[in-house]
Amino acid sequence: MLSFFEDSAKNIAGQNVMITDAKSVLNMSITVTVSTQNPLASPGHNISIKTKKLLQNHEISAGARVNAWVDSMRASSPTHTKSTSSVTDDQVTWNLHHPSALEMFEQIIDASKGKQIVMFLDYDGTLSPIVEDPDRAFMSKKMRNTVRKLAKCFPTAIVSGRCRDKVYKFVKLAELYYAGSHGLDIKGPEKRSKSKNVSNSESVLFQPASEFLPMIDEVYKQLVDTTKSTPGAKVENNKFCLSVHFRCVDEKKWSELAQLVRSALTEYPKLRLTQGRKVLEIRPTIKWDKGKALEFLLDSLGFANCTDILRDKGQGFGILVSKFPKETSASYSLQEPDEVMDFLRRLVEWKQLSLQAQSRM
Repeated sequence: MLSFFEDSAKNIAGQNVMITDAKSVLNMSITVTVSTQNPLASPGHNISIKTKKLLQNHEISAGARVNAWVDSMRASSPTHTKSTSSVTDDQVTWNLHHPSALEMFEQIIDASKGKQIVMFLDYDGTLSPIVEDPDRAFMSKKMRNTVRKLAKCFPTAIVSGRCRDKVYKFVKLAELYYAGSHGLDIKGPEKRSKSKNVSNSESVLFQPASEFLPMIDEVYKQLVDTTKSTPGAKVENNKFCLSVHFRCVDEKKWSELAQLVRSALTEYPKLRLTQGRKVLEIRPTIKWDKGKALEFLLDSLGFANCTDILRDKGQGFGILVSKFPKETSASYSLQEPDEVMDFLRRLVEWKQLSLQAQSRM
């Protein structure tokens, strides 16, 4: 989702900042922060775009009925298509409320004039296509080159439910901020020593759930063993959270899989079960999420006072990346990674032209 944030009442280093509600960030694929403030960490730029699957995660209590789980799994991960007429009607109505960010690009740019921009991007389904095997969700060279150019124009962060190290191996851009495990593992851009030309190992910014690592590893081993009886199920260790993918599981086996996962968590009340598109996720029960991670990153970029605006002002808009209508607080939409790449390229071109115009003044 893409979100623009503005604060006309407060000035930080002489610049205004525009920010969306932190809770709304969780339902967006790209989040963009627009500010008239120069960030302390990256002078000259300020935009945050965050691309996340725009499926609302539904927390499932330990006592919930498995049938209810399966109904929710079907609702968020449809395997049956609607009739053509129904899909068309739904799409048209949804598009009226969430028009294409490409078609509305000039309007988006108008809202950002005179401000800096910071980008927060999700990974899966935004920078890379959704694939059956999560280990093969590779981003294209063209997308990587586009994101590299984007980061030269604006501070850029990847915020994903994936393990941070795994996302980094996919993206391979050291100049970005990375927030993995749904924001539970945050690291800033790698810094090089001028004398030795080596990476600074002290660049990790925040890991609020470190105490849960032994517990998560225990549950991971249990789930790998117990899900062997469910063909197509894949358990992914994202360090501070776990993902049980059922994209390749026969729908008739969903109930059985949900029961296996629920049973594995019986002895772990400090872990909670949530659900996304074709995935069940186990996370620590702490008050931290992608919205909190976004606030932390803005603070790290020099927007220390922006968090008050983020919580209280509730202004802004976002971009959802999806081919199908979904519940979201995003104002705009893009259908697939190719459209995301086009949008990011246009942002880069606009920034470059703006800088050229300023240099001639």
